[in-house]
Amino acid sequence: MKILFVCTGNSYRSPVAEALLKKIRGDLEVESAGTHPAGVIASNAKKFLEKENALENLKGAPEGINQKNLEECDLIVAMKQNHKNEILRRHPQIEDKIQVWDIDDPIYLPYGSDEEVFEEIKRKVLKLAESIKR
Repeated sequence: MKILFVCTGNSYRSPVAEALLKKIRGDLEVESAGTHPAGVIASNAKKFLEKENALENLKGAPEGINQKNLEECDLIVAMKQNHKNEILRRHPQIEDKIQVWDIDDPIYLPYGSDEEVFEEIKRKVLKLAESIKR
């Protein structure tokens, strides 16, 4: 099964989800991408993933959704509705493959919210991992 996580910059939310799911379910093909990729992965993503022993699963640099073959994905997890909208603008035929987690970008939240966002992603990744049959 191929899963793609999508956020805006592919610097925090989607690469964190990718790294955590890869750690939990090595049997799945997991990637992440951004609608408008940033230049680097957020340092706090690295810090929190290190605590989870999942840093080795973190990608080296952000990528854009235009670098991915969305048609090949079995599931696309968009962090917010606007990410789903951006995907559908380019690929309207894959709407049934997309689910929205509604996880806010910590850059727009009060200082220190990035750890709360990390924990929310972790909970949702665990739930997703359990829901996918081996």
